[in-house]
Amino acid sequence: MSNDLLLALLSNVKYPGFSRDIVSFGLVQETKLDESGKAFVKLELSPNDPTLPQKIKKEIEQTLLKEDSIHEIDVQLVVQGPQGQQAGDSGNDRASAISKVKKIVAIASGKGGVGKSTLAVNLACAVEKLLSSSDKDGKVGLMDCDVYGPSVPLLIGATGQPQSNEENFVSPIESYGVKVMSMGFMVDEETPIVWRGPMVTKTIQQFTENVEWGELDLLLIDLPPGTGDAQLSLAQIMPLDGIILVTTPQKAAADVARRGARMFEKVNVPILGVVENMSYLEDEDSEKKSYLFGQGGGAETALALDTAFLGEIPLHQEVRMGGDHGTPVVVTNPENSASQAIQEVAKSLIGMLGV
Repeated sequence: MSNDLLLALLSNVKYPGFSRDIVSFGLVQETKLDESGKAFVKLELSPNDPTLPQKIKKEIEQTLLKEDSIHEIDVQLVVQGPQGQQAGDSGNDRASAISKVKKIVAIASGKGGVGKSTLAVNLACAVEKLLSSSDKDGKVGLMDCDVYGPSVPLLIGATGQPQSNEENFVSPIESYGVKVMSMGFMVDEETPIVWRGPMVTKTIQQFTENVEWGELDLLLIDLPPGTGDAQLSLAQIMPLDGIILVTTPQKAAADVARRGARMFEKVNVPILGVVENMSYLEDEDSEKKSYLFGQGGGAETALALDTAFLGEIPLHQEVRMGGDHGTPVVVTNPENSASQAIQEVAKSLIGMLGV
């Protein structure tokens, strides 16, 4: 129980500048609490700011000393640079590629086939349009972490092969003002990606550390469905500001979505809200709505997770056609009912994040 107590206490220590704690970030390598009340904590850090290790150490000491059973504290810090280099070695910090990214949000789902990637692409374009039309002139990026089924390049009409610069950073492909990186750029359409978990983890790490994202107001991450290696790796590697959960109305999808969301709760990643996709089919003449997949699954999911319900996205042929032709519907037809619903989600997201 002593280690459980220490980890519980350390989960109250936030990494400076983020809402995540040092435990969920995977920084705590070892903990011990002996019978005399001496606590030992070992951390491994790769900070941008050289003053952060001492700040974190001080915060740990102050937090642990609030516990009556702890009388002495020994905090050991292992400070590393990129690729495991010890502090002081040459090279850019491993986090330098995303150091200019203000907010990072993942788009997740419990199961496949709910239109998560289509939503991610249209949401990225909608946020980019909203920021560009304001005085902020913000920038948006989209990272496709669905390694086995990378559909983002097709959906957003991005083609070509990313080029590396002199510092061996890869430049993302830009489409509709959105910077995009995906495994789809690295392999041809006929080549299957047959990888075990560690290779998926390594790819996500490279997308984080070796892509020249530059200054971004928002980086959206399209996750594969489920709660596997990609999700766990991302939660540990990336300083996520939260996730948006995508589901469809039917019970099967909503139940799986709730279970998937619990994983992010366990690693202290905030659930910003739930979007219900393919909510209804609207007759263009009568405006009558047909709920083909049931009704209310998204709202019920949001209520169960105690988070915001961000809206219903209707079924519409233009959404499918836009995906097939690489022309997101929010760009080609902003007046479309699905476009307007996605724009409302984008406005809510901008408001929540303050970008």
